[in-house]
Amino acid sequence: MKCINALPLLISLLALASCGGDSAQENASGTDAETPSTTQGVTDSEIVLGSHTDLSGPVAIWGVGSINGARMRFEEVNEAGGVHGRQIKFVVEDTQYQIPRAIQAANKLINRDEVFAMVLALGTPTNNAVLTQQLKAGIPNMYPLTGARSMVEPYHDLKFAQRGIYYDEIRAGVKYFLEEMGKQRPCVIYQDTDYGQEILEGAEDQLSEMGQTLVGVSAHKPTESEFTASIIRLRNAQCDVVFMGTIHRDTILILETARKMKFDVVFVGNNAAYGQVIAEQESGSGEGYHAFVHMAKLYREDGLPDAVNLWWDRYEARFNVEPGIPAMEGYRAADLVVTALENAGPDLTKASFLAATEAITDYQDIFGYRIQFGPGDHKGVSESLLSVVEDGKWKTLATAISY
Repeated sequence: MKCINALPLLISLLALASCGGDSAQENASGTDAETPSTTQGVTDSEIVLGSHTDLSGPVAIWGVGSINGARMRFEEVNEAGGVHGRQIKFVVEDTQYQIPRAIQAANKLINRDEVFAMVLALGTPTNNAVLTQQLKAGIPNMYPLTGARSMVEPYHDLKFAQRGIYYDEIRAGVKYFLEEMGKQRPCVIYQDTDYGQEILEGAEDQLSEMGQTLVGVSAHKPTESEFTASIIRLRNAQCDVVFMGTIHRDTILILETARKMKFDVVFVGNNAAYGQVIAEQESGSGEGYHAFVHMAKLYREDGLPDAVNLWWDRYEARFNVEPGIPAMEGYRAADLVVTALENAGPDLTKASFLAATEAITDYQDIFGYRIQFGPGDHKGVSESLLSVVEDGKWKTLATAISY
């Protein structure tokens, strides 16, 4: 990102950040009067899409993989002639998972690059920081890389999701482990962030509905690296299942601390803390860790459909690394965007694009997962898979779980 003078940057940060919560509830997308010639981000030869994500910060494992997956799909489309003769230009800004950088990146994408839509914007706090002004500008938020409820609630014409909602996943997890697995003393360990708070609320709400309460809670900063006191607190509470509002780094540190302290309990996470890096810890601390997710990790040695094998080969050849869940999610997000752009027809406006997206009612990706939208329903996914780490690999235990 180019350097920007301090005063203009301050003005843009204030403009994007100084927005009340009420305006986020507005559903006026400002698309009714658009025509193809006046639609931002659309010319006779090009469609400009944007993303603010983490390419070099604490959750770059998600940002890099998802952007790679999306780029590969957009490149395939462009090499085949584009969408109705238009090439897709994908502009990506690195936020390092920092709110000020996200605000600056969003300001650039919306006002300088004049994007048609935001795709795969990463992070709960970063999305929340820019979403109000983004929606005011009439820029759709397509398939953000967060499961925050704010990505779909309250309903807005311009918000679409394709992944599980953290709150729903943790509620499904609480219900499943107490009713199906016989756990009786649930606890929560979570980051003291918007994301972590949703995990805590989800667990508390589900337990309240079941007439129960948490027996132990531990919160920590995202940068924290020492978890001995947290594990002592949970062990003293005699937890038999611990639900986690964590991401990769703190999940690994917590599991490793629990292993060293011989705290033998079931840990349960979600999409934000689901990756091979957790499963393959040399110490074995990831063994037995569970996660509720919307997509399961693929292993080539287990045998894959021909279409997925071809996709895998293309990804490895393009990026020199094997694809993971982020790449799968990024590729699918891009394909959903392309599907809507194709169905919107050559006279592309935001209104025609949104209507075409809502018309995706029975989509199945190459990995076998389904997405469904409709008028007033932009959630995409309503059920979870339960995976567990066994022998350094993720194994699916159950599907179609909800609360």
